[in-house]
Amino acid sequence: MNTKQLLTIFTIAIVSAFLGVLAYSMFFGSEKEQVEVPVYVSPSARFASLPDAPQGNYPDLTYAAEKSIHAVVHVTTKGTTTMPGMSFQNPFLEFLFGPRGSFGEPQQRPVMGAGSGVILSSDGFIVTNNHVIEDASDIQVTLNDKRSFKAVKVGSDPSTDIALLKIDAADLPYLKFGSSDNLKVGEWVLAVGNPFNLTSTVTAGILSAKSRQIQILGQLSIESFLQTDAAVNPGNSGGALVNTNGELVGINTAIASRTGSFTGYSFAVPSSIVEKVVKDLMEYGEVQRGVIGITLGEMTSERAKELNMDKVRGVYITGIIPGSGAEAAGIKDGDVIITVNGEEVNSIPELQEKVSRFRPGDNIQVEVIRDGKRKPFTVKLRNIHGNTELVKTTSKLSKLGATFERVSDAEKNKLRIRNGIKVVKLTSGKFKEAGIKEGYIITQANRVPINSEEDLKKVIEVLNDGLFLTGIYPNGQVSYYAINIQE
Repeated sequence: MNTKQLLTIFTIAIVSAFLGVLAYSMFFGSEKEQVEVPVYVSPSARFASLPDAPQGNYPDLTYAAEKSIHAVVHVTTKGTTTMPGMSFQNPFLEFLFGPRGSFGEPQQRPVMGAGSGVILSSDGFIVTNNHVIEDASDIQVTLNDKRSFKAVKVGSDPSTDIALLKIDAADLPYLKFGSSDNLKVGEWVLAVGNPFNLTSTVTAGILSAKSRQIQILGQLSIESFLQTDAAVNPGNSGGALVNTNGELVGINTAIASRTGSFTGYSFAVPSSIVEKVVKDLMEYGEVQRGVIGITLGEMTSERAKELNMDKVRGVYITGIIPGSGAEAAGIKDGDVIITVNGEEVNSIPELQEKVSRFRPGDNIQVEVIRDGKRKPFTVKLRNIHGNTELVKTTSKLSKLGATFERVSDAEKNKLRIRNGIKVVKLTSGKFKEAGIKEGYIITQANRVPINSEEDLKKVIEVLNDGLFLTGIYPNGQVSYYAINIQE
């Protein structure tokens, strides 16, 4: 290799080295500057999948579970239900074949059931759901320690689906009532019961909503359920919903499900209702329910706009019952109830819950909006008969297993009848056995025109034989029923 070639190679090497140094300073030097720029992440930032509190900082539910599990019992029932025979719709067929006809006798079918209950006192008072024991002739209660007792029904209230039982025992563990009013959405709760006959089962969840109405109890019902996501399944009915202090805040009653099993939401009767019902059943054998005497509708944005209200709130009054406490107080249809005894109400279930705590004869303070102004009223609550007396149902009337209400003038005109009382709710009893359905309007009983429940009571009290009813259904179908009250 000659001198000229060597010089060329050397020059190329020098140039290459220079270019390499220049490239390094341009590229890698710039990258170094980027790496050294600090990136600040706020310590308050959280991944969406993590709780806001430090890991492991969950409420301790063991105390509530231990306190409540021994006070929740397993309720099993046996009984029979009557499958109605043929119910003639023609009095001439009744004359020919008898009240039911020789070929349409009712059939007795045995039924068995199971649910849960909650001990409320050391001497054996137990609360459960009415639907758990409704058709039972034999009720057995099994404690968490495996002891079993025969229970008797003290009383029940189908309107709230609450029943009270009593067993002959002493020194029992029991739960105290807590305040469902003070519960907050998002608060932890436990459901304790016996799902699928699995005794002493505890599930946890949060309170999802309050004052839920799910249309499960029928007409004249009081539905203001606590909604939770604690798992509740068949067999949990009548069991306890407790707070983290182990206090009874509700009775588990229903689930929202397309399958019959838990799919995300369950519903409990709040303790504010349960406690009042239990006290009445203990003292009177039945619930003493005071009513304002109004018909209601939910507030809407359209109604609020028509009434010149600044926001949607309260409960709209669509009608006033003649002779009611509301009429006597001066409340009018079109008024909007916004508070009861100083507490806000913004839905029909909320209003029902607050009023259900009082008895006939009690005074409540009701504030309404009328013509854009707030107006206070004092309302003396009355019973379903329109007076302030405590209700004592006669034994014969109670055999019917029905709740009644007056028929509105509009319905009378539509059906072209002059009088009648409507069957709005049925429980186990003579009416159900006869095949009578809810909605039936009794116009005559043993040829006596019926205008009120009191009229029907008078007819029943002097009965020596059967009760023959004439009436009509809302669809215009005239129907006749013969019932033996003496059986």
